[in-house]
Amino acid sequence: MKRYYFTTLAICLLVLLAGSFAYGIWDRAPILDKLKVGFIYENDESTPYTFNFFLAEEALKKEYGDRVEIVSKSNVRETETEEPLRELVDRGCQIIFINSYSEQVEKVAAECPGVQFCQVSFRPMPSSNTPENYHTFKGKAYQGRYVSGIVAGMKLREMIDQGLIQPSEALVGYVGAYGTEEVVSGFTAFLLGVRSVVPEATMRVRYTGTWSSFAMELACAKKLIDEGCVVISQHTDTIGPAIACEEAISRKKVYHVGYNQSMIDMAPHASLISTRINWTPYILDAVNAVMSSKPIEQFSDAVAQGRDMSAGFEKNWVEMLELNKPIAAEGTQARIDQAIEAFRKNQLDVFKGNYIGVNPKNPSDTIDLNQGFIENKESSSPSFHYILKDVITVEK
Repeated sequence: MKRYYFTTLAICLLVLLAGSFAYGIWDRAPILDKLKVGFIYENDESTPYTFNFFLAEEALKKEYGDRVEIVSKSNVRETETEEPLRELVDRGCQIIFINSYSEQVEKVAAECPGVQFCQVSFRPMPSSNTPENYHTFKGKAYQGRYVSGIVAGMKLREMIDQGLIQPSEALVGYVGAYGTEEVVSGFTAFLLGVRSVVPEATMRVRYTGTWSSFAMELACAKKLIDEGCVVISQHTDTIGPAIACEEAISRKKVYHVGYNQSMIDMAPHASLISTRINWTPYILDAVNAVMSSKPIEQFSDAVAQGRDMSAGFEKNWVEMLELNKPIAAEGTQARIDQAIEAFRKNQLDVFKGNYIGVNPKNPSDTIDLNQGFIENKESSSPSFHYILKDVITVEK
C-alpha cells in the first residue's frame, strides 16, 4: 500500500512539474541574438503589391541591423510555393512571410513545427485543423478604399459644379483581377465612399482574370474610359490603369485612384491618390515576438482572432499616400482627415445604406444593407461578396 502511495505521489509531482514547465516555457525561453527571416514573393518589387513588402523588408533591416539575416525569393507562383518554402527552412529561416495565396503553406508548416509561417490571408482561417505555427494577417483594406472613394467623389463633385459633367454622368470605373470577396469588398467600399459625396454616382467593373498584367489592365481601363467612366480605380498589381488615364486626359477629363503605391510620378495629370495596406507593423512585431520567444499574436498590437490578425487606420495598418494637390478638388484633404479620424474612433459604418446586394454566384442570396454589414468581423480576409443592385455593373 505504501509503495502504491509513493508511486502515485511521484506521478502527481511529475505532472505538476510538467505543467509548470509548459506554463512558463515562453517566459523562460531565451532572447535570440540573431534571426534568419525568409520572404516568399509572388512577383518582384517592380509591381506595386510586392513593392509594399519590400518596404517592410527594408524597415526590418533598419530596425534590427545585423541582428536579422534576410533571405528572399521572388517571382514564386502560388502553385510552386512548396519547394522554395522548404529551401528557406533548410537554410535556417526561423520565420517566413508569404505574400501569395498559395494553399501549400499550411502543408509545409505542419511538417516544420520549429518555424513560424506568416501568410497574407486569402480566406477565413478555420478555427481548428491548422498548424500552431501557421499565422495569417491583413490590413482592413476597405477603409482605405472608402477614403479613396471620398477623394474621387470630391473630384466628381467639382466636375459637376463646373459643368464639365452632369450628375447622371458621374460614372466611375474599376479594374479588378477577379470577382473574389477581396476585390468585391474593395470596389464596393470605394463606390460607397464616392456616393458619400455624389449620391448619383454609379460604377462599372471589368475583370482582367489575372492579378498582374500591365497589358490587360491597360486594355480594361481604356474600355472603361471609352464607356464614359471619368474616374478609374483598380485592384490589380500594375500601373496599367494609371497610364491609361494619363494617356486619355489630353482628350477628355478622366482621373485615377491607385492602390499599393503612389502613381503620381507615372500619371501626374491624372492620378489623384493611392491607398495601401502597410505590412510593416505586423512584420516588425512578428519578428520581435520570435526573437523574444513570445507568441506572435500576444506581441502584435492589433486585433487577433486565433492566429489571424487585422487592423486598420487605428494601428497604421492602412495608409493613404500622397494627395495630388494640384489636381485634387478643394477641401479634399480635410475630408480625408475627417474620415480617417472617424475610422480610428470606430465611428464610420461603410457597408450600410439603402442598398440591396446580390450574390453573383447565387442570385437568391441577397443582403439588405439597411441592416448594415461589418467587414472583417470574423477574419482579416474580406468577406463582402454582393453586387449592389442598380449602382454597380460588372461587365462580361
